[in-house]
Amino acid sequence: MMRTFFLLLFLLPLAAIGQKKEITLEDIYKKGTFRGEFVQGFAGEDIETFVKADDVKDEDDKKLALGDYTLNTAKNRVIIRSGREQIYRRSSKSFVYLHDISAKKTIKLDNEKIMHATFSPDGSKISYVKDNNLYLYDISSGTKKAITTDGKWNQVINGNCDWVYEEEFEFTRAYEWSEKGNYLAYYRFDESNVKEYQFTQFNDTYNKQYTYKYPKAGDDNSTVEIHIYDIANNKDVKAQYEQGDIYIPRIKWTKANNQLIVYWMNRHQSDLKLLLTDATTGSSNILYEEKNKYFVEINDDWWFLKDGKNMLFTSEMNGYRHLYLYGLDGKTKTQLTKGDFEVTEVNGVDETNKRIYYTMAFPTPMDRNVFVTDFSGKKTSRLTAGQGWHRVELNDAFTQFYDFRSDINTPQVVTLNDIVVEKNKAISSKLVKTVNENSKLKDKINEYGYGRAEFIRVPNSKGDTLNGWMLKPANFDAAKKYPVLFCNYGGPGSQQVGNRFGAVSSWHQLLAQKGFIVVSVDNTGTGFRGEEFKKKTYLQLGKFEIEDQIDAAKYLGNMSFVDKDNIGHWGWSYGGFMSSLAITKGSDVFSAAVAVAPVTSWRYYDNIYTERYMRTPQENPKGYDDNSPINHTDKIKGKYLIVHGTADDNVHFQNATQMITALVKSNIDFESAYYPNKNHGISGQMDNTTFHLWSKMTNWIMENMGNQNTQQPNQPAKKPRAF
Repeated sequence: MMRTFFLLLFLLPLAAIGQKKEITLEDIYKKGTFRGEFVQGFAGEDIETFVKADDVKDEDDKKLALGDYTLNTAKNRVIIRSGREQIYRRSSKSFVYLHDISAKKTIKLDNEKIMHATFSPDGSKISYVKDNNLYLYDISSGTKKAITTDGKWNQVINGNCDWVYEEEFEFTRAYEWSEKGNYLAYYRFDESNVKEYQFTQFNDTYNKQYTYKYPKAGDDNSTVEIHIYDIANNKDVKAQYEQGDIYIPRIKWTKANNQLIVYWMNRHQSDLKLLLTDATTGSSNILYEEKNKYFVEINDDWWFLKDGKNMLFTSEMNGYRHLYLYGLDGKTKTQLTKGDFEVTEVNGVDETNKRIYYTMAFPTPMDRNVFVTDFSGKKTSRLTAGQGWHRVELNDAFTQFYDFRSDINTPQVVTLNDIVVEKNKAISSKLVKTVNENSKLKDKINEYGYGRAEFIRVPNSKGDTLNGWMLKPANFDAAKKYPVLFCNYGGPGSQQVGNRFGAVSSWHQLLAQKGFIVVSVDNTGTGFRGEEFKKKTYLQLGKFEIEDQIDAAKYLGNMSFVDKDNIGHWGWSYGGFMSSLAITKGSDVFSAAVAVAPVTSWRYYDNIYTERYMRTPQENPKGYDDNSPINHTDKIKGKYLIVHGTADDNVHFQNATQMITALVKSNIDFESAYYPNKNHGISGQMDNTTFHLWSKMTNWIMENMGNQNTQQPNQPAKKPRAF
């Protein structure tokens, strides 16, 4: 007995060392236990290098925080924003102050909150938007004037986007300074014919109705004009282009001071024209046109070079997104990158040495590596190597870069690297130093026993192979059977199966500790596998996507360690649409689904996004209705939880109410949760919303998908195996 006692005493420290901590929802959503370390990169000098914090005070002589600011080029004045108030996803308004650094003087630009305060290129003026009008403030005289005066809520907007442009064309400041600051080009949106959407903002008295313009699929858009304002001559001209049912998704100035590029697009978004527009007259001619049998995807990958002769851009015109260099005269056309791989980002354009630095989905669609190519497209070098996810930040001189590298199981490691140009002009990189290894996070994920995810290849019934990842439960035993939760987004051009840390989240790890297999599969329609794979879903969103998820569930169901009667699906937004299809059209294989803020019919969603992939409901009624979960509620056999925020300005709460109406009509039991006054993100730390939502979903999954091999609610998690 004494020998046994001493043996136990000897083994106790080893057991303590081997014991891994249980991941909790508090760790993830309250304590920030698994936050990585921030590395600044080439972020420039701190504002307090130029400005003394004690010198910057508001009208009440209180110090202003210097966190939200814009420094002018001369670094002698700074715009400081205070009390930022979010409007929609990308828009906000603030009190704005101008601080003169040498004079140590601070003035408030306006007594009300304003938007988009921006220095002119020479720093002598500030433009901004207030009450849907564009203003110009002259710094030397301290005077301001309204460039427009017809702005009115829900009728006319100048210099700022309407809701649908902001959300789907992904910008909010709708004006641009010319290169020398002689002109301001701005959007004018006439929303008069756009239908209004309302939702209730709940309070302690009689509530409020919030009303704004939201064009649903098939309905009228704003009429858009582009105006060019000549500042010196106080003259305003309209850009001339074909009117009608069209979009203007971008405007950009060339390096020539009087040439504006107006991007014109038809409503189907299948025809893009770049119109070279004279700033003095508004007249234009076609500089470039691209047509596509599906749609042309608009982005910001356009550069008009300093030589005034060339433009650089990305396009899918040859089946994969690649780089092109075209002459503005239309005579020279060069494809700079080639192959069955996609350019995902342009990191920098070195015009002096005629080189482009860019990131490519290589060697697999799940990876990212960085390359450099010359302006002829003949000399290409790779700056990063291997499988994994490289995100780089280059310095202004293109002599160094920070490499932020991770993979699906390894937190980000940051290195500083030299860019080395050999005598034969070949380019390579040389490690200078390792800046950060994320050691604290690595220690945490070891302490809490994070599982290792593995990539899987899943065949579908169409002959394609889908990319996925799988996270197995802690203490996985192949002789046992485990429930599976699919975590899926699946929308056009998206990607969840990436070889980067964070693709498998701490919440996924928590579920694995509780005994669940967690899986993500990128279905047909997702990105970085070429145009045809992405655009195959055209005119029938949801059809091929859910068929792929069903195929994947059947494939996993044949694995010996999978409980095929307990396969669930979780998703948010487009992913919620997919989860709703999983429990309806996929009812033979999916036993449970959690749909957060789901689209339940594309008839309820905005027209720019929806019609890009579906055309209008008038043209394509079957495409809209055949794959709407609302029309398949009678097929449900399993458990369904639908969650929505009542103040969702993007995917309206209407989607949930109409889905529930259909569920009731089909006499289908369901569970629901709604979050008052919450938008599409359904978040909030101070009011506990974030923690409550993720607790709700986690407990529901455990209660409705658990089996004998999973933790039951309110029981300790299964302890991960010590390594």
